[in-house]
Amino acid sequence: MWWLLICEVVVACLLTLAASRYFIHMLQLESYQLDGYMRWLKKDKANMFGWTFQTGVGASVAFYVLPVVISMFITGERQKSSVISSVIVMAVTVAYSAYMIYKDFGRTQKKPLVFTKRVKRLYAVLVGVTVVISALIALIFGRNDTANAKRAVLYLSPYLLLAACPFVVMLAGRLAQPIEDNINHSFFLKAQAKLNSLDKMKKIGITGSYGKTSTKYCLAAILSEKYKVFYPKASINTPMGLSKVVNEELTDDMDVFIAEMGARHVGDIKELVELVHPEFGMITSVGPQHLETFKTVETVANTKYELIEGLPKNGKAFFAADGGEVDKLYNRCKIQKFRAGLSDGYLDMRAEDIEVGAFGSRFTLIESDGNSVKVETKLLGRHNISNIVLCCQVARQVGMSLTEIAEGVKRIKPVKHRLQLISGAMNVIDDAFNSNPVGAKEALNVLHSFPGRHLVITPGFVEMGENEDKFNYELGAHIAKTCDAAILVGPKHTAPIRQGMLDMGFDEKKILVVNTLDEAAKNIPVFASNGDAVLFENDLPDNYTEK
Repeated sequence: MWWLLICEVVVACLLTLAASRYFIHMLQLESYQLDGYMRWLKKDKANMFGWTFQTGVGASVAFYVLPVVISMFITGERQKSSVISSVIVMAVTVAYSAYMIYKDFGRTQKKPLVFTKRVKRLYAVLVGVTVVISALIALIFGRNDTANAKRAVLYLSPYLLLAACPFVVMLAGRLAQPIEDNINHSFFLKAQAKLNSLDKMKKIGITGSYGKTSTKYCLAAILSEKYKVFYPKASINTPMGLSKVVNEELTDDMDVFIAEMGARHVGDIKELVELVHPEFGMITSVGPQHLETFKTVETVANTKYELIEGLPKNGKAFFAADGGEVDKLYNRCKIQKFRAGLSDGYLDMRAEDIEVGAFGSRFTLIESDGNSVKVETKLLGRHNISNIVLCCQVARQVGMSLTEIAEGVKRIKPVKHRLQLISGAMNVIDDAFNSNPVGAKEALNVLHSFPGRHLVITPGFVEMGENEDKFNYELGAHIAKTCDAAILVGPKHTAPIRQGMLDMGFDEKKILVVNTLDEAAKNIPVFASNGDAVLFENDLPDNYTEK
């Protein structure tokens, strides 16, 4: 039986490595953070007890039961029956696993697994883990003097390894972490040294619960009217992401460097400040984002304030006037500070005479001393005006005139998936990136301003902590006020949205609940046609897909 056992171990190790692709993908979507990966596993039983677990356990049970059945009804001999059953169990396990792995490869993915060097290193560690586990089991339970009951563990180990696949991946991730930390640190130090050497280049840090990326693009467009500006594209806002971009793309002829700074844990912004050493710091917003890790909005605010605490004494801090948490941070600030936006009270820069519509926005930009300029932009929504005003205040302090700023604002282009208007037979508003309660409400108001019927497609909010259902319920209530129909993506997650709509008296026949975004898109003609408007509000990544 040893030859058969060796075959089983080799096959099971190969199956485990192939099946682990799905779990490595989820780990990558969680930014390789093991606590986030563990939360994903716990979130749905199908994640932890999916086909790998069911196949491994099923094969283990069959390994015991099948020899008895074959012995009783076919061979009449236990030894021969064990060999036959082992071959059958292995063949069926391989066939079914191959089918499920093939299905996973063919699954439509919003953000497929990227085989980075880090993923390849993780696979190498995973190979080592599976081999070591198999070898240890063989050493412990494979001795000739081992009792039969314990010896059975040896023969079951290949299938138990498959059943434990998500945890084997987590173990490999844990073992690989010191390697990754060392690699990341070397990238970090190299980027830090490069940025420190460019002492004539102005460095600007942007953080906030939401609006970071949009604000970065707005500021870059305005400053580019006068300066050579470098900024990482998309939503690169982690130490490793920024380090990589700085090392590979930043040139020494840039006048301004804009760094977006994201956070999921206390200390994340502080680490980014140590990398960039910005002279200017901007806080766009503070809200209930990533509460699964931050727990409270107060902790979110304190983490965002790490940017201001890291500025030099002659640095300048800029705050969006929100009438809430950001204003509290403004009041805490002891260095030179500026407050800009749309709210009441003292503002260093404000917007007045605001006009918003399908064309974009027009307003008058006014400084505290009364100087003003007319401004227009193609961006939709009042919250974008607030971001633009904040950027204009920064541009003024960097050294631009109001006229130059107004010309720069005209250059601003809508950022993909962030309240992006796609004109056609139907007006489609793409606000699919990382939705939040404030932005979603504004997006619904923008949708409502368009002619025709109004359809929203949304999976709701995630990472809102214990108040997630409350925020989704309130989203449903606002949908009821602004929309004629809604397609909700994900039956479980959107249940509070649906209830919020119904409690506001919304017609149940105008609500459709589907499982995927593709299914939602196919059903648009049910509720909308030429001349109508459709809003895509949020699009959750694959690790939030309901099974």
